[in-house]
Amino acid sequence: MQRMMNTFCALSIAVVGLWSALLGAQTYPNKPIQVVIPMDAGSGTDIHGRILMEELRKILNTSIVVVNKPGAFMTIGTDAVAKSNKDGYTLLYGPATGITYSKALDPDAVPYDPIRDLEPLGLHAFFPVVIAVPMDSPWKNLRDLIEDGKKNPMKIRMSTPGLQTTSSFNVMIIEGLTGARFTQVPYKNIVAGVTDMLGGQVEATTQSLSVLVPFMKSGKLRVLVTSRKMKDFPDLPVLEELGYKRELFSPWFAMYAPAGIPEGVLRVLVPAIRKAMASAETMDKIGKIGGSVIEYKSPAELKNMAIEEIETISALAKKMGLRK
Repeated sequence: MQRMMNTFCALSIAVVGLWSALLGAQTYPNKPIQVVIPMDAGSGTDIHGRILMEELRKILNTSIVVVNKPGAFMTIGTDAVAKSNKDGYTLLYGPATGITYSKALDPDAVPYDPIRDLEPLGLHAFFPVVIAVPMDSPWKNLRDLIEDGKKNPMKIRMSTPGLQTTSSFNVMIIEGLTGARFTQVPYKNIVAGVTDMLGGQVEATTQSLSVLVPFMKSGKLRVLVTSRKMKDFPDLPVLEELGYKRELFSPWFAMYAPAGIPEGVLRVLVPAIRKAMASAETMDKIGKIGGSVIEYKSPAELKNMAIEEIETISALAKKMGLRK
């Protein structure tokens, strides 16, 4: 009899819990949503995220509170979302850094599994990374640079924003595809890496396109390859257009929720986020900032992309001696 009562109580609790979850999903959202951005206010991620949240507020007809939680290679804010209530009221708008790079570079230091503990909601934008040389350089295209890098390994010095950055890994991808070898020179000040190239201290640079646009417009440098096609610069080639069978990495921004939120909430959130990302007003505001490519990817596409990036970056990091 006691066992039957215990079973009945357990079933009752389960049914009540399920009913509450279903009811919550049907009325979602019925209170403000908190969106964590794991970077400082005023950063590129923050600006893009706040523009997107303005549109998402209208679509969901609810308040959205943006909270900045920077630090520890973007993992503090990302971890806060991964460990938050699984009700759809705490979301993440963040860069690839806290999802793929941190896990690939130092997996033991990351207190969450980005694939297991986070639910992808949609990718918002890419930030193209390019390789450039001075306008008077003898290398007129990427093949010229690669051929010289094969004939004279390690002779060509290339400034990068650091050895654990997208730019640095892209150099390694090109080396792996072609057999060329370059000497990476990391700079803490990314603009200094460009001005030193123009001054002859290094021969090439790899940076986010947004950093180089002023130098491009003034005719001081030539871009040899970009990690992403851009409508504002349609003549800049990607690797595939040059005959190589893979793309370079681009930093990206995406939205996530803690894994395990109700399906009913996902059925509301995912299409709302997609609509907000495709909004003409959102795209116009972000277009005026420049330097990014708005390109929506579905939750499934985002998950597959993140898995591939973690695997590739892990292998490259081991090759560079950045991790065991």
